[in-house]
Amino acid sequence: MGYNKEDYARIKAEFSQKYILARQEAEMRSFELRSRFPRIREIDSLLARTGMDIMGVIASGKNTDEQIARIRERNEKLIEERRNILRNEGYPENYSDVKYECEICGDTGFVGTKMCTCMKKALALAGYESAGIGKLMGTQSFENFSLDYYKKENANEMTQSVARVRDFAENFDGRIYKNFLFLGGTGLGKTHLSTAVAKTVIDGGHSVTYVTAVGMIGDFEKKRFGNGVGAANNDIERYSDCDLLIIDDFGTEVVNQFTVSCIYDVINERMNSRKCTIISTNLMPKEIDAKYGERIYSRIMGEYNPIIFIGRDIRQQRIIKNK
Repeated sequence: MGYNKEDYARIKAEFSQKYILARQEAEMRSFELRSRFPRIREIDSLLARTGMDIMGVIASGKNTDEQIARIRERNEKLIEERRNILRNEGYPENYSDVKYECEICGDTGFVGTKMCTCMKKALALAGYESAGIGKLMGTQSFENFSLDYYKKENANEMTQSVARVRDFAENFDGRIYKNFLFLGGTGLGKTHLSTAVAKTVIDGGHSVTYVTAVGMIGDFEKKRFGNGVGAANNDIERYSDCDLLIIDDFGTEVVNQFTVSCIYDVINERMNSRKCTIISTNLMPKEIDAKYGERIYSRIMGEYNPIIFIGRDIRQQRIIKNK
């Protein structure tokens, strides 16, 4: 997956530091035990020689399997003796083990050649901070998405819509292909619901890219017209690589042949690769058709589940309510 160049460098450095620190702390605990308990020092020394002992056996060429089995049996007894000493002295058995924040990748950020979900999450969160919506994720969630501001005749339908979207987010696994189109005027909760989805999907260990249409087009313009080719390529790759893409304020960008082409490429590529997307817009379907043309309109209306937000601006309702 592609990420912001600066975010990637910073997060990778943080993971390297965590890995080093975890091993240093484990070594300090081991040093403490070896200093306090001479027998543990002897056991650790014997266990550390295992590799050399096995190499010696192989070099001798005599009764290799039998001698290696004896070394393993010896080591098992030494490890059990070490555990007994720690238990008797009131220490946890794993006191000197390396304790990583992520046991899956050992704080390296990678499992083999694949990026670990913990690093994906860190990078996605860093991306939110870079985009200036990190604070929204702390205040906008499914738990505080209120249906009180919707008219009674719309509240029931909105309740069902929010339940559908929440089920999608909470059970997101990157394999089930589903898209949503949030339609409605300004201040009706589209961004709040988008942020709630993003937070839930990230908490589930999946990568999310949340971007405004203006910001996304800006990245494509950097790639085409800018000087930072490497960084620009990295920025646009995330739109096709991420598990979930959320495009907010769709329709606020300048529309021309270039921008329509970029939007089509993103939507079409994600559709072909069966990757989920959410588009949030103030436009109605006819306006999408008129603004972007048949190719984009048909893909959005054919592939996206519409969620219609109807009512009065929630921010204005809150102001009136608090007067």
